[in-house]
Amino acid sequence: MDATADSVAKSGKIGGQVCQICSDNVGSNADGESFVACHICAFPVCRPCYEYERKDGTQSCPQCKTKYKRHKGSPAIGGEEVEDAVANNVANNSNQTSRTQGEGYKKAERTLSWDTNYSRVSDMAPPIYDKEVPLNHIPFLTNGSSVSGELSAASPSRTSMASPESGIRGKGNIRLVDPAREFGSLGFGNVAWKERIDGWKIKPEKNAVPMSVSNAPSEGRGGGDFDASTDVVMDDSILNDEARQPLSRKVSIPSSRINPYRMVIVLRLVILSIFLHYRITNPVPNAYVLWLISVICEIWFAISWILDQFPKWLPVNRETYLDRLALRYDREGEPYQLAAVDIFVSTVDPLKEPPLVTANTVLSILAVDYPVDKVSCYVSDDGAAMLTFEALSETSEFARKWVPFCKKYSIEPRAPEWYFALKIDYLKDKVQPDFVKERRAMKREYEEFKVRINGLVAKAQKVPDEGWIMQDGTPWPGNNTRDHPGMIQVFLGHSGGLDSDGNELPRLVYVSREKRPGFQHHKKAGAMNALVRVSAVLTNGPFLLNLDCDHYINNSKALREAMCFLMDPNLGKSVCYVQFPQRFDGIDKNDRYANRNTVFFDINLRGLDGIQGPVYVGTGCVFNRTALYGYEPPLKPKHKKPGLFSSCFGGSQKKSSKSSKKDSSNKKSGKHVNSTVPIYNLEDIEGVEGAGFDDENSHLMSQMTLEKRFGQSAVFVSSTLMENGGVPQSATPESLLKEAIHVISCGYEDKTDWGSEIGWIYGSVTEDILTGFKMHARGWRSIYCMPLRPAFKGSAPINLSDRLNQVLRWALGSVEILFSRHCPIWYGYSGRLKWLERFAYVNTTIYPITAIPLLAYCTLPAVCLLTGKFIIPQISNIASIWFISLFLSIFATGILEMRWSGVGIDEWWRNEQFWVIGGVSAHLFAVFQGLLKVLAGIDTNFTVTSKASDEDGDFAELYMFKWTTLLIPPTTLLIINLVGVVAGVSYAINSGYQSWGPLFGKLFFAFWVIIHLYPFLKGLMGRQNRMPTIVVVWAILLASIFSLLWVRIDPFTTKVTGPDVEQCGINC
Repeated sequence: MDATADSVAKSGKIGGQVCQICSDNVGSNADGESFVACHICAFPVCRPCYEYERKDGTQSCPQCKTKYKRHKGSPAIGGEEVEDAVANNVANNSNQTSRTQGEGYKKAERTLSWDTNYSRVSDMAPPIYDKEVPLNHIPFLTNGSSVSGELSAASPSRTSMASPESGIRGKGNIRLVDPAREFGSLGFGNVAWKERIDGWKIKPEKNAVPMSVSNAPSEGRGGGDFDASTDVVMDDSILNDEARQPLSRKVSIPSSRINPYRMVIVLRLVILSIFLHYRITNPVPNAYVLWLISVICEIWFAISWILDQFPKWLPVNRETYLDRLALRYDREGEPYQLAAVDIFVSTVDPLKEPPLVTANTVLSILAVDYPVDKVSCYVSDDGAAMLTFEALSETSEFARKWVPFCKKYSIEPRAPEWYFALKIDYLKDKVQPDFVKERRAMKREYEEFKVRINGLVAKAQKVPDEGWIMQDGTPWPGNNTRDHPGMIQVFLGHSGGLDSDGNELPRLVYVSREKRPGFQHHKKAGAMNALVRVSAVLTNGPFLLNLDCDHYINNSKALREAMCFLMDPNLGKSVCYVQFPQRFDGIDKNDRYANRNTVFFDINLRGLDGIQGPVYVGTGCVFNRTALYGYEPPLKPKHKKPGLFSSCFGGSQKKSSKSSKKDSSNKKSGKHVNSTVPIYNLEDIEGVEGAGFDDENSHLMSQMTLEKRFGQSAVFVSSTLMENGGVPQSATPESLLKEAIHVISCGYEDKTDWGSEIGWIYGSVTEDILTGFKMHARGWRSIYCMPLRPAFKGSAPINLSDRLNQVLRWALGSVEILFSRHCPIWYGYSGRLKWLERFAYVNTTIYPITAIPLLAYCTLPAVCLLTGKFIIPQISNIASIWFISLFLSIFATGILEMRWSGVGIDEWWRNEQFWVIGGVSAHLFAVFQGLLKVLAGIDTNFTVTSKASDEDGDFAELYMFKWTTLLIPPTTLLIINLVGVVAGVSYAINSGYQSWGPLFGKLFFAFWVIIHLYPFLKGLMGRQNRMPTIVVVWAILLASIFSLLWVRIDPFTTKVTGPDVEQCGINC
């Protein structure tokens, strides 16, 4: 049970007033109150043991491992002299810390009272973890229909809404210790702990080795490595209690694999420098333009390689310990202490994103292995489609049968479409005799469910002239997708939301934000921000998971995997999100177009995880809600050693007194000087002074500042002040639902920080990269979690045209960021973004520009073969060694990269091929479209990638041809290089033996281009191996124009001036 520090200090008994180390009386402090050594857990330790532990021991609490703070009257130890003034009141720090959290809730209550439409909330308490809080429900807004704007009042009996319990214990809370319960279990009463105590009693006679924590030096401001808590090296006797061990561990790549890799990278950099020096200092006089173009391209490729390669210098793996998480937060027979998670699913067009796909994603969420009262699923329908609404209603009914079936038999995966499609022995490890019968019944139920969904889709193909009509006869509010009110419907909650076994189901909420002409809605980023506000008003889980509609939960323990990082007492406070890799179903065996993107997910992101964390990739990511609100992470104070001047001339005392005043003012202004102080304080918001609301003027000032930042919603603003999430216990469901409608209105974000500093960031179609970059620039770190069983799986476009359009959208977003104020080349240098992390973000934004030199470089082989010129002069034996060394270093880098990452050579090679295919097509178009948008203001439409199901046979979509202008450049490159090869070989045959030597270099160059474009050629041929006529016509036309221009201009042929016939005659 949690209690404030005051109650701990004034209580007559703490652990029986007996020190758990030396068995002496705990005693009292200088103020005559019971001595409390640890302000976090109040572990009973007497003053002498506390003093010795600070001086010669680990300097931390033996129970919660929190570093001891200096109490009044305690002698200073190393590093504490300059903070003497700050440490004077540490004896009362537990009281102050606990009051801080209490004041946070009081501030939330006070903030909530600003809105005159809401009554003053008299009691808002933080979630109590050791006591079961009854959960009420969110009522249905309608009976089978949707509500927009006006909401019907709820039943008078429904007086309150559940406040989801959070599993995160704020450092401001001190837990009363019950020796009979705590010390008799969990390790304190066992033999190992007794031995630890006995050893501690005789410690004054020996010099104990202190606990060592490996802290890698960090770049930028702030101190310490974010992953310090995962690299703790300590005595096993201290960590014999598994419930108090770290929930995760960072595992470095074995040195036998990573060190050769780093050596080859350095060697390749040296060879590349020598190669470029040779190329620049040895021009080709008779083909100067060709030589100049090739050198410029090679310099750009070298820069691009450096930006891509060095962020992979420190790759790491991570291990999670789900058993320890369960011991700490999910003990059997006790109330769940896991944190609540709000899960977002976004969809737009149900005809491109089939409702059955979305339904499977929702069903996998509702059946996740997590406490049901801690899970809330919000589905954003940004197209306001009645088809999506009705499909979600059918899904909620089927979930009542599907969820208990999954949990009873531990089904994996918990998306029915993919579970029943598994071609494995589904009886493996199943011992229940009724499993086969129930599985057959469930499969029949699911097939009937599919038929109902297919019926809704068939009905939606033709829109009635009068628009869609709901079952009660009223028009569907979303008939006009560009002009409709906001809609919210709670399908499942804690009222009537019971499964077939009578157990509660997670919440399922349908949300369609308001849209009006003349307003900027910001596409997916705007929809996600609307979900952030709605979820904050209704459930306010401290963590958020966002999924695309086609990404289902493949591992039912995925949320628990993320909690091993986010709920870690030390590491979790600095983590903005946990990113999972994307894995895909339905891709052909050879992965012709590199849809799996294995190199990026298994190599690049693991490399970034060793620096400051992976980039946000748009889906499969669990967020810390605090980071999305634009706050900075809590920082540990940096202890500066006194300089020589201050040591010699006594300047340290003045500096100490000044710093103490500064620190004291920082405490008042809430600048995170103490990481134990909750960061959800009004003082954190810039411009807010006097967060205690001492007078009406400061109250009004705070209100105006918060409204400018978060918008004019007292309920939402109050939710941002709750460290552990939850909603006010006295708030009524009807008032919360009305406020939820208000926060999704189209004008709510006007003149606020939404989209610029808060939530998903606007300004690019790839809002994911921009959002993650802003968080890293503030000093947050992210985590890359790769469980053995993939956490999420989705679908990818395996058709060539759809794949290129998808890559075009990603590249266009990067170009938009490149020309925006958030470009990582010049943004965020005053923050805490590490340099290698910045390299990765710079590479993420400039990679489409590589399309221009890549297109030129792929054209050079054909030009060389047609003209007989070459970009490299005749080289010496020494120069040839450097050329060979460069190629060998390139291959060695790839081989060693595959060795430490586990990526197969076929996946690596597909990635190389599609880098060329996408570079000369989608990336090239993205650059021009981005320039048109920036310079001319011509915007391009966002196209949703189709998630069509494979109904015409295995991989039928793979062979489907869809015309797009993106196919023209690579087709032209293929044809001119093939023509160049034929022309070069023909010339060599006619010229004799001596012309074959120079030809080999040109042919190698041309074949390099053709081999990389080979998957593209297969895609053009289709299943019948026949190239479409329109592609042939366009390619021949462009190749002919190029050839005619070349013959006419002939820029690389040396002009020879002949004799003057008029002077010397014809025989001259």
